[in-house]
Amino acid sequence: MEQKNNWLPTNRGTVARLLQWLNLRPEESERTWMMFAFYTTVSVGLRWAEDSTVALFLDEYGADPLPLMYIASAVIGFGLVVLYSWLQKIFPLRWVIVAIAPCMVTPLVLLVFLHWEIHISYLTVVIVFLMRLWVDALYVVNDLNTSIVANQLFNIREIKRTYPLVSSGLLVADVISGFSLPWLLQYAKLSKVIVIACAVIIVGSVILLYLSHHYRTSFPDAPQRLQAPEEASRHHRLKEPLKVYIWQLFAFVGLLQILGLLIDFQYLRELKSNFDEKELASFLGLFGGMVGLCELMTQWFISSRLIERIGVFFAAALLPITVGCFIPVGIALFNLFPTMQFSSFFWGLIILKFCDELLRYTFIMSSGPALYQPIPERIRNRTQILSGGTADAIATGLAGVIIFVTLLFSAQYVPQELQKWVFIAETVIVAAICLKVVMLLRSHYVDLLVLSADRGELSATNVGLRVLQQGVVKALEEKGSLADKRSCIELLTQIDLQGAVEVLAPLLIKLPSDLQCQSLEVMLMAEANPKYLPDVKPLLEYSEQRVTPEVFALALRYVWLAEPHPNLAALEDYLNPRQHSLIRATAAALLLRQGTPMQKVAATTTMRRMLTHKLERERVNGVKALREAVYLQALRIHIPNLLQDESLRVRCAVLEMIASTRLEEYYSALLAALYYKSTRNTAMSALVKLENEALEMLLQLATNNYKPEIVRMYAWRTIGQIGTAEAVDCLWQNLEQSWGATRYHILRSLLKIHKQPEIQSLEDRFYEGRVGIFIEQELKFLGEIYAAFIDFTKQQTSTDEQSQVVFDLLQRSLAELEIDVRERIVLLLKLLYSPDKMQAAAFNLRSDSGTNLARGLEILDHTINLPCKTLLLNMLDRRSPEEKLYLLGAAGLGEYEKMPISDRLRRLLMLSNFLSDWCLACCFHFAKVSHIRLTIPEIMISLRHPTGFVREAAITYLSVVSRRVVVELLPQLQKDKHPLVVAQVKNLMAKYQLQNPKITQEV
Repeated sequence: MEQKNNWLPTNRGTVARLLQWLNLRPEESERTWMMFAFYTTVSVGLRWAEDSTVALFLDEYGADPLPLMYIASAVIGFGLVVLYSWLQKIFPLRWVIVAIAPCMVTPLVLLVFLHWEIHISYLTVVIVFLMRLWVDALYVVNDLNTSIVANQLFNIREIKRTYPLVSSGLLVADVISGFSLPWLLQYAKLSKVIVIACAVIIVGSVILLYLSHHYRTSFPDAPQRLQAPEEASRHHRLKEPLKVYIWQLFAFVGLLQILGLLIDFQYLRELKSNFDEKELASFLGLFGGMVGLCELMTQWFISSRLIERIGVFFAAALLPITVGCFIPVGIALFNLFPTMQFSSFFWGLIILKFCDELLRYTFIMSSGPALYQPIPERIRNRTQILSGGTADAIATGLAGVIIFVTLLFSAQYVPQELQKWVFIAETVIVAAICLKVVMLLRSHYVDLLVLSADRGELSATNVGLRVLQQGVVKALEEKGSLADKRSCIELLTQIDLQGAVEVLAPLLIKLPSDLQCQSLEVMLMAEANPKYLPDVKPLLEYSEQRVTPEVFALALRYVWLAEPHPNLAALEDYLNPRQHSLIRATAAALLLRQGTPMQKVAATTTMRRMLTHKLERERVNGVKALREAVYLQALRIHIPNLLQDESLRVRCAVLEMIASTRLEEYYSALLAALYYKSTRNTAMSALVKLENEALEMLLQLATNNYKPEIVRMYAWRTIGQIGTAEAVDCLWQNLEQSWGATRYHILRSLLKIHKQPEIQSLEDRFYEGRVGIFIEQELKFLGEIYAAFIDFTKQQTSTDEQSQVVFDLLQRSLAELEIDVRERIVLLLKLLYSPDKMQAAAFNLRSDSGTNLARGLEILDHTINLPCKTLLLNMLDRRSPEEKLYLLGAAGLGEYEKMPISDRLRRLLMLSNFLSDWCLACCFHFAKVSHIRLTIPEIMISLRHPTGFVREAAITYLSVVSRRVVVELLPQLQKDKHPLVVAQVKNLMAKYQLQNPKITQEV
């Protein structure tokens, strides 16, 4: 795995501190500031245009026609969204996002010029209506455009940090436009202000043009319709969950829009009843400025941190919760002050509008783009357009209908003093529905992330057994490859053994011979049952041309084991030498198991001839048959020779026979077979059959550091495959005492038997606590790694080429050590949480892509609930060592103290049990080239290290710093078993002019 961390020291200057205050990272800053500049510039122009057109509209129409405005705005908004989606299929995305704003402001400028030139009253009224309508459409397109650009530039984790700052451009625009509009109106009329606003929007588009050119790799060069479609089968599992999620997202966006328009209508109606035209425009500007200042402070210093801490869904739920709770309570409180200049209802709506604006343009706007990140990139933009823009448009129209119908209904059936409260009740209901949709969205968010990662696991928890059985039957009966059918049987056997027997028994006659063998072995694995004899006996009646000897022998064994009172005399006929060796051996083994003394003598004679036969097939079949024998009697004397047989098949068959017959005196042969690749799998299967009998000897092998690591690894794997309660306890106990590669192997073994979908019981809580302790240990060790890297980097001054090479090797070994720790942390998390979620997270965390890494972190963020979750996510993310070390210190898991290189190296060697062998060897090579004095105990521990190249590194160091000690140790070191060390000792003896005979004689 390639190194994924940026190991460069972090700049701690003014800019770095500013970015830290804003919760930004250096690599994100340029994109973020450019997006901020673009969005702020466009929003200033839009806000000027909006306030000006609102003032013109209310002056011409008043507040009552607003429902019709909403309906018309919905129609034109829907049309523009469809047009925007269509343009992406015709032109590259980069062209569309840049050109859309200039194209949109052109009709608005034309309408302004018409308003100047035409003085016919009814035409002027229509033009004002169209201007107000078009500005609303501009808002829809601009918000959609900004959100799509952000999703192209930032990944799912970056958006949580960067988009709050980007979206604060709208808030900065509120402040700028709010306080500048009253001043601007002193020198220009409202229509001229609209023209100035259009020019400012064009300037913002120029900034976006530069941004899209500078980061053009983030935008597709081809239109959507020209891009190669991905295979539908790959995304088949995503189809239904994606459809549900998109509809819920559509409902959420729509409900937010309805909620906002209901509040906006009541707010504007109150303003119209209390202010004239100029007062209204000035109040809108001042109110926008004040709200903008509050929003700006929230967005810059609170939003991103709060969203990272509580998640996008809790942040999105703040608006409906606040609005739904504030409306009845807030207005009731203002009724306590009847002497105020304006009515309590007026002040209540002002505060309600304030809360809506503050939360909508901070937490809601910041969370919005992140909600689209689980959607695959190939359809994300289209989905965002349809569920964002279309939902806004439809919701706007629906809100207009609701308001219009409510006005008609209230005028006829509701007393005038209660008419306002009808809208209040509607707003509370919409807020409650919106909150429910947020909760539904959250439940599907992580599932969609996992499915889009396309790395789930198949298990009995997510597979319907009846459906699987039906699928296996269908697959076996239809035409298809033999390998696929074998896989179907293996899958069903692993998930439901008894169910596999029920499925396979009726199909035996119809299956080809290879599948008949596999099916009979499965049925024997589940123990012979008289219930299935009618399905098996027909195989013994067919001729050899119809049934292979392998099938016949398996059927023979099944029938005689399942029969309550078998006819043993009939078995003697199969001992005839003319019978196939496999059938003959099977009959002999059955007679040894159940026969009379005379029958056992005959069977023993037959088996002896087969075990000593010259033909390999005879010996193999004889040994295979012995697996079913209960007493080997006189046949035991042949086992040593068979273990040394020249045939690999014979040796593997003997290993299986030892486990099947529980021959304790030959268990050591099973352990010896783990050393060789050719017999390793057979030995593991045999040891697994022994279950708890094999635990003690496997544990001794696995914990012996002087055994080859690959053998110890397979010993741990074998313990994991045994899977008994004793095996699990053994693994947990050794997990607490192990470090490094050993802990990794134990974790992999535990995961084979410890599938933990959710934390539910007290026992699960106990495991969660233990795993939490292990994770904290790993995090503390990470702190030591980062501290070593920082000290070595800052204090390395040697320019010698050899020293630089050794230093680079040490740094690389530390980086690899950090990757190993991260892998172990992920394995520890797999012990606690849903396998499919953790599998998807692990797959994405290993990716070199920043987008995939962010997806993996997001899955973990919404899955794990450990106290150290935030710290854990930061450690798995791409941050500099200094930043990670600071976070570890803040969490109390390691205070960094600068040390000289020599002290830091000695501290690392004190942790030699935790270091990898390669890192330990690099430490000694670095000590040699840097002339660092080490203590005798530190050196002696490495001289006794089980890994040869570590001993070689320690000897090399000694040969430089102490010739006397090396000369004293050479007589002992020449007996080393590792060829690297032996060659080094010979070179040193030649260098010091020592003679082997003399040294040998002294020893």
